[in-house]
Amino acid sequence: AYFWPPPPTPAPADAAADFPVSLVIDKKNDLAFLLSKMGYVYMFDIHTGKTMYRAKVTQETVFVTCGQESTGAVFGITVRTGKVIRVQLNGQALIPYITSTLRDNDLAIKVAGRLGLPGAENLYAAEFERLIGSGQVVEAAKLVAVSGTALRTPATIARFQQIPAQPGSPQPVFQYFSTLLESGKLNEQESIELAKPVLQQGRPQLMEKWLKDDKLQCSEQLGDLIMPSDAGMALSVYLRAQCHAKAINCFVQRGEYDKIVPYASSVGFKMDYSSMLSQLMFNNPQGALDLAKGLVNAEGGPLIDIQATAEAFLSSNRIQETTAFLLEALKDNKPEHAYLQTKLLEINLVGGAPQVADAIMQNGILTHYDRAHVGKLCERAGMWQRAAEHYTEISDIKRVFKNSHQMNPEFVVEFFGKLNREQSLSLLKDMMSRGPSNMQVCVEVAKKYHDELGSEDLIQVFESNKATEGLYYYLGAIVNFSEDPHVHFKYIQASCQLGQFKEAERVCRDSNIYEPEEVKEYLKNSKLQDPRPLIHVCDRFDFVDELTDYLYLNSLLQYIEVYVTKVSPAKTPQVIGKLFDLGANEDFIKRILMAVGSACPVDEMVEVAETRNRLRLLQPWLEARVATGSTEPGTHNALGKIYITLNRDPKAFLMNNMFYDPKVLGPYCESLDPSLAFVAYKKGAGECDDELIAISNTHGLYRDLAKYLVERQDLELWAKVLNKEEGEDGKEDPNRRQLIDQIVEWALPESTSADEVSVTVKAFMAADLPGELITLLERIILQGSDFSDNKNLQNLLILTAIRADTTRVASYIDQLDNFDAKDIALICVSETHMLYEEAYTIYQKFSRPEFTEDKDDQIEMQVAAIGVLVDFLKDLDRAKTYATQVDEKPVWSRLGKAQLEEKCAADAIESFINAEDPSEYVMVCAESNEAEIWDELIPYLKMARKTLQENLLDTELIYAYAKTNNLTEMEQFVTGPNVANIQNIGDRCFDEGLYHAAKILFSSINNNSKLALCHINLEEYREAVAAATKANNVSTWKAVCFACLRAEEFRLAATCGLEVIKYPDHVDEVVSFYSDLGHFTHLVSLFEQGLGLEDAHIGIFTELGILYTKHVPDKVMEHCKVFFSKLNVGKVVRACERARLFPPAVYLYMADKQYDNAVKVMMERAPAWDNDLFLDSITKVRNAEIMYKAVSFYLTQHPTLFTRMMEVLEENIDHSRVVNQLRRTGDQALQLGQDYMKSVQKLNLSPVNEALNELYIEDEDYESLRKSIDSYNNFNMIALASKLSSHELLEFRRISAYVYRCNKKWTQSIELSKGDRMWKDCIDTANESADPETIENLLRFFCDSSEKECFCAALYTCFNHISPDLALELGWINGYTHYVIPFFMQTFKQTHDRLKKLEERTAPPPEDGTQQDAIAGTYGNLGGFGNGMLMIENGGGMGMPPAMPPQGAAPGGIDMSGFGVNQQPGMMPMPNGGMPPQGMPPQM
Repeated sequence: AYFWPPPPTPAPADAAADFPVSLVIDKKNDLAFLLSKMGYVYMFDIHTGKTMYRAKVTQETVFVTCGQESTGAVFGITVRTGKVIRVQLNGQALIPYITSTLRDNDLAIKVAGRLGLPGAENLYAAEFERLIGSGQVVEAAKLVAVSGTALRTPATIARFQQIPAQPGSPQPVFQYFSTLLESGKLNEQESIELAKPVLQQGRPQLMEKWLKDDKLQCSEQLGDLIMPSDAGMALSVYLRAQCHAKAINCFVQRGEYDKIVPYASSVGFKMDYSSMLSQLMFNNPQGALDLAKGLVNAEGGPLIDIQATAEAFLSSNRIQETTAFLLEALKDNKPEHAYLQTKLLEINLVGGAPQVADAIMQNGILTHYDRAHVGKLCERAGMWQRAAEHYTEISDIKRVFKNSHQMNPEFVVEFFGKLNREQSLSLLKDMMSRGPSNMQVCVEVAKKYHDELGSEDLIQVFESNKATEGLYYYLGAIVNFSEDPHVHFKYIQASCQLGQFKEAERVCRDSNIYEPEEVKEYLKNSKLQDPRPLIHVCDRFDFVDELTDYLYLNSLLQYIEVYVTKVSPAKTPQVIGKLFDLGANEDFIKRILMAVGSACPVDEMVEVAETRNRLRLLQPWLEARVATGSTEPGTHNALGKIYITLNRDPKAFLMNNMFYDPKVLGPYCESLDPSLAFVAYKKGAGECDDELIAISNTHGLYRDLAKYLVERQDLELWAKVLNKEEGEDGKEDPNRRQLIDQIVEWALPESTSADEVSVTVKAFMAADLPGELITLLERIILQGSDFSDNKNLQNLLILTAIRADTTRVASYIDQLDNFDAKDIALICVSETHMLYEEAYTIYQKFSRPEFTEDKDDQIEMQVAAIGVLVDFLKDLDRAKTYATQVDEKPVWSRLGKAQLEEKCAADAIESFINAEDPSEYVMVCAESNEAEIWDELIPYLKMARKTLQENLLDTELIYAYAKTNNLTEMEQFVTGPNVANIQNIGDRCFDEGLYHAAKILFSSINNNSKLALCHINLEEYREAVAAATKANNVSTWKAVCFACLRAEEFRLAATCGLEVIKYPDHVDEVVSFYSDLGHFTHLVSLFEQGLGLEDAHIGIFTELGILYTKHVPDKVMEHCKVFFSKLNVGKVVRACERARLFPPAVYLYMADKQYDNAVKVMMERAPAWDNDLFLDSITKVRNAEIMYKAVSFYLTQHPTLFTRMMEVLEENIDHSRVVNQLRRTGDQALQLGQDYMKSVQKLNLSPVNEALNELYIEDEDYESLRKSIDSYNNFNMIALASKLSSHELLEFRRISAYVYRCNKKWTQSIELSKGDRMWKDCIDTANESADPETIENLLRFFCDSSEKECFCAALYTCFNHISPDLALELGWINGYTHYVIPFFMQTFKQTHDRLKKLEERTAPPPEDGTQQDAIAGTYGNLGGFGNGMLMIENGGGMGMPPAMPPQGAAPGGIDMSGFGVNQQPGMMPMPNGGMPPQGMPPQM
């Protein structure tokens, strides 16, 4: 870090008290700008601290500044006027200023060197000479380095080179270059001078380092110096210096041929690639190939002809290079290269490299070649697979596939995928017809393409060639996936034919596809040694009877046993049934059953035996199953039937056996013994209840049924037997009555189980038998039994009485003590029974201490009792008596709630006070408000406030005070602690007109807005204004203002109104209120006072302007001019228009730049029009249509000022449209606009020109018309000429001929001139036409009309267009010899001069021997190819060597005639040693 001592600021004499206010740093130039209070700017150099410039830039103080990094400028804003100033360094003038004004050369040198500024060249030179003279070489070198370009010249380098080196020190020139390299980059000359000694010393690595660091400026001369040492480094220099030719020469020497074309294309360098390629083809074939690849891959398309280049390679017998080149050139696979693709493959197939062609085809990069031709070549080369790929005709494919044994089997299989269905089948037949050698591949083809070819056709192909084995293998591959029944059948058939019974068995067992009937018939007819396939088919598709019949009749009994034991034991019943039908031996059947054992389904087997009356035959098999522990119901059912039939102790079996089905044996026993059936049904444990009831009713087993019902304890079962089912005659079912009697008299009394009794009672209740139930319960409870004190039975007795006989309920309540009092009471008071007195009796009885010991329970009963009185009996007096009797707070509270519900608010308040219960204070307050009993409510609220601190209580207490006008206590309460909502209660009092109370409340909470409203209602207007002042909100001000206005307190109203109109949203409301009351003068006065407000807004000024238009129109214009910037122009303008005050409206429109509206108003309202204002506005309108309306307006209203207006609008209006307007207005309008049209005719518009021409014709001013036609030709000339051709004045007819002439209507012009005998006009027109026929007609006319002088004048004037023979003919015929002689004299003179010039031009040049020697020397100096280097130039080319084979022939016997194009110029042998013929430009 460094520190400069603070230099003094050079303040001017008149700014001794000035001081800095801002400092901005210019980082770009390392400068500092200081701005002072008095507007001075100082510029300092940061590096030296010196002041470089001072100037006063403003008279005001600049209070804010900022810098701009990109330019180094400083921006500032002045205090008062807000001007923006910009201060920036002027580099061109800085150095001269420092040297001439500051006279500080050292500072000038430093600043110029650092910033690169001009103006210090002489200083640099002087300082350099001084340093060199004093021997300060290093300092001199540094000076040159910082001088920019001032001293870095060849003279400076020479000066350092002339300085002798000091012993032990490097040479001065090296010190110079070292200094320059440290500071930056050398220029071109310095780079060259440095390279010379470095390369001479053999240190190219230094050059390479400097080039990498970009310290040298590359040039062609520098590259030439480096080239002998390092071609790569020279190439880098040439590339940077953009020496394209030498860079390409370096690429050639380095063998980087592939880089030539991309480089030349990128830099846009053109060269003769053909010559280079021709030379390389013999010297370096690989290089030629790389170059050719680059040429065909050039951006923008190939730069050489692909076909000619390939032919050139082939002519040199370079098949490999030809192939590589064509592969590169044809890689895009374009259709237009089809022929070349074909030749590429042909070259390799015929030329002995079929493997290359095979690789090309394998890659698939070429697809447009002639496939048929290539296929034939492949077939000749023994490439059978490729040949097959290229053939499309099936005959050719079959021929190739005769060698399919030499093809890859995988290829053969894949090849079939390319054929259609018919071709594939045909080829497959052909291959199979050649013997079994192709069988395997044919099977593979069939496997892969069976979906496409169809399994049916494939099977037919195999069968037609009797290839059963092939068919077997083919179908074996697809049978597991095929869903074709024919495939499965044929596979089974083939398997059987080949003895593959296991495979046939597998398919028969697992397949779901084949037709079972077809397969069954085939297997039965085949008489197979192994019937297992048939067994599986019959088993799966339920042909068991046919299978059993087939096996039994064919004596295959062992397979029957195998089938039922191992294949399908579940089908044993069907097999046994068929054997029964066939009359098989019973021992064989028993053996089968015993062999199958438990695997045989019992139910089906029993059914089969029963239908054939052979059930006893199953007894040993059934007993054997039972002995093994079988629990199947079917087994035990069958065995039970046998025992019942044989009467082998059936009752013991039915009672002890746990596994039979009662629903099966019960019906079986009914016909034999009903008691056995009852036992069986009873064993069902409820599953056979319906059957049991039916058999009991049928056979009179009521006592057993009654006992069964009591023991079951099943309510659903009870419901079945006890529900009434009346017969057809309406009488009760006798079975039901007998059953009920058995239950009541015998079954239930014998029971000692409480559950049985309970369920039975419930069943009676559910069956709606209350009479019988009451009798039964009285007998159990009241007459003494084990269940007398049973609470449930007591409850049931009372409930039954409630339902059936309500007269007994009261006596039961008195007699019974052990029942659920609460529940019974609730049932009594239910809507169904409404036994309110009984319920009250229950509550009153059980509220006594002898029945309820707990005090809380007693109170609960008392509350329930009074609840019955108030809720059901609706007897409030009796309830009040009961409450007084018990005197319990919950009872009083319950009574209070009831009284409150009955709208007895005063009684309810008394009850709640006795209960000391404030819980219902919300409803109490509501009912009291409704009943308006404020005096009674106040004690309750005071009681409630002892335990509750609620907002509602305090609020209602205040309101009660207000309603009773007890303002003193209310004020004391409000000032004390409370939680009342003062605001709400104040609003409530205010709404109800209790303004004194509301005033106290609003005062307590400082709600001045509402307080002001209270004062208004109390007509206290001054106090209202004072409150509004404290509130200070617009709604309050507005309310007070309107109230004062209604009371005609205008001064107070104005005070409030001024506060209201400060708010724009409320201005309209104030205006409306004043206007409705008719106080217009006070309203205007109010807004005039509002103009002086500090925060007066635009609405005040606008509304005052509107009021002026309504009430004081004289002040409108003055108001608009004074306060225009503060007006809503739109509203004021509309008000002016409504008041028909149009001049102020125009002024406002113009001031607001709404010139369109201003012009409209002035055009529509005559009093508003002012010419100067109109002309000032019309040029500024946005809608151009208004201008055209203004044109019409001035034409009709102010015609004398029309021309002046058009002068103003000349630049902004469509003059063609204006002319059309003038025409529509009338002829007088055209005359009126003549001056205007003359002023705009310079625009050369057709409507203007035509209108003026018409006026000229009308005024017969032919001179002006001729002048207009000559100057402005944009009009319908033919129409004008036609119109003037019949004009009565000669000059106008001449103008018509002139117009025809201008439009090349020569005939019309000449004829018109002939009619007026204007011969000169005729001759000039004919000469201008240059038409021999027109001229000839004119000459003949002159001859016919004996106008000899005119004939001679025509010959002279039209000399260049008249044939001499015509002139001679007319002169001879008409005797005008003397008039023709001048024409012929001129003709001969002209002919003579032309012949002389021709002879001079065609004369042979004299022979000059020196010229021939020069030409010969030129050709002798042309070099061949002996120097070993390519001569590459921009344009010129080196040709191919002359040893080229003739067209159509190529080494190696390859026919190249098929390329079909001539040699390109760069590919053909050229005369003159490979140079182009003389006079021809070199090929590019």
